[in-house]
Amino acid sequence: MSVRSMTGYATVRRNLDGAELTIRIRSVNHRGLDVHLHLPPDLERFDPSLRTIIRRYVARGHLQIQVRVVNLRRSAPVVLNLTLLDAYLTAFRRAAAVHGLHGEPDLNAALRLPGMFEIIEEEPSVEMEACLAEALEQALEALNQQREREGREIAAELRARNALIQEHVERMEQLAGPVVSAWHSRLKERAQELLGGMAPDPQRLAQELAFLAERSDVSEEIARLKIHSAQVQELLERGGEVGKKLDFLLQEMQREANTILAKTANTGEAGLAITDLALAAKAEIEKLREQALNLE
Repeated sequence: MSVRSMTGYATVRRNLDGAELTIRIRSVNHRGLDVHLHLPPDLERFDPSLRTIIRRYVARGHLQIQVRVVNLRRSAPVVLNLTLLDAYLTAFRRAAAVHGLHGEPDLNAALRLPGMFEIIEEEPSVEMEACLAEALEQALEALNQQREREGREIAAELRARNALIQEHVERMEQLAGPVVSAWHSRLKERAQELLGGMAPDPQRLAQELAFLAERSDVSEEIARLKIHSAQVQELLERGGEVGKKLDFLLQEMQREANTILAKTANTGEAGLAITDLALAAKAEIEKLREQALNLE
């Protein structure tokens, strides 16, 4: 299954029994599935079944779906509201009698009253329901095709940036051992300088040096960063709904990079190379997160 973006647009038009049906869908990023389905009043009873169709095609995104039906017939069936007209005439004559006025009601004025004419609304047919469902599926398919095209472009960029991260991690892995050894030697020299030629307890000195060296050891963080980067690559190859999983992995990768930077701070020239590589990896991770937020 392809990786999909969460942004897209689609329009479908259908003709049915003298009416034109138009469905427009616009999709943008969202942390979940947020559907805003706008139906004409006479089609609102189809809302639950249409939402079921939408959930089959889309897992994440903010969707604005507009459904419009235009009657293409030249004359719509209308009827005169005789009950309202009779009430108007009765009220007119009663008011004239009470106030002693003379005159006849103006029919043209009466016919302009709101509600004097009623449009006969036909119940949506079974054919209309089937046509609406079919048109919605067609629009969702077109939407997903667009989302997949954009998703492939984003995935290609993510793979390229992830490959750079893997290169940085491999280089850090090569430097990790020598850095620890250099840091251990530097600590030992510094300790002897501070002691001023005094003979320290060898066992205690070895313990303190091992403790300090361990605090600067970034091999575990590098190993986890390498594993997470491989998982990112695997997710992109697998496809499907990867957005949330990618975001979680990239957050973990960011934490590991930050820890590496904290441990290699003030370690002198020995850790400078790893610091530079960790900074470069962190920059790529941040760019990955920005792009991953667009994926379903």
